[in-house]
Amino acid sequence: MKLTARERRNELIRILQKQREEPITGSHLAETFKISRELLTQDMALLKAGGHPVLATSHGYVWRGAPNDRQYKRIIVCRHSPEESQKELNILVDHGITVKDVMIEHPVYGELTGHIMVKSRKDAACFVNRMEQEQATYLMELTGGIHLHTLEAPCEDDFDAAVKALDEAGILVKPD
Repeated sequence: MKLTARERRNELIRILQKQREEPITGSHLAETFKISRELLTQDMALLKAGGHPVLATSHGYVWRGAPNDRQYKRIIVCRHSPEESQKELNILVDHGITVKDVMIEHPVYGELTGHIMVKSRKDAACFVNRMEQEQATYLMELTGGIHLHTLEAPCEDDFDAAVKALDEAGILVKPD
């Protein structure tokens, strides 16, 4: 039985809510519903416009429902070259940190954010490899290496250790 567009979007919500922790690729979802990636992208845009907390990351789609109260968030400022990206991400994930996004302040567009959701060394390697394969430009290249990250961790102490390690690596930008 073929689903109507509304039924398909309801089923997308159910799948995303069930798979909260790990992103689901658009290709997988399109294949599951036997629809094109273009139609899936349209469905996701309609869900977002309807107020559903769907997030498109570099690893796939994630349901951002009710936040986990046991997680702490912090925003940090970093500066480094694109070649040091994996080093930065590895330092963070080695301290139990999830790197939710990367942000820059663009002089024309204002704040630009890329949702990356890096939780492990494997995620970090995949992100950096994909940037290389796609010959993509890191956002930080638009701002001389300056960028921000929203971080998430299960305890405040994890942040302190990670920030110290970034500082020792010469990556952290500290307030004056």
